[in-house]
Amino acid sequence: MTSAEITDLTIGALQGLGASTIFLLALFIGVCVALAVLKLRRGSRKTLVFRNFDDLDGEFVYLPPDAPRGPADQLRTPELLEQASRKG
Repeated sequence: MTSAEITDLTIGALQGLGASTIFLLALFIGVCVALAVLKLRRGSRKTLVFRNFDDLDGEFVYLPPDAPRGPADQLRTPELLEQASRKG
């Protein structure tokens, strides 16, 4: 092989690698854009999914801090209490 053939072979390999890289990058970006566009549906008050509090009709009520589902003590869960009673 002469140096001209090696140079042509190297340039051809780099061009093929560059073309496949650009193709895969364009394909990836195209799929990401297509999926993002599909996600941007118009929401309405009739849908079952609430994206924010503006989708709710009327006013919303927050739970008080002492509600049964209010603050949770992570060290006093039933699982940990059961494990502690087995050890002691």
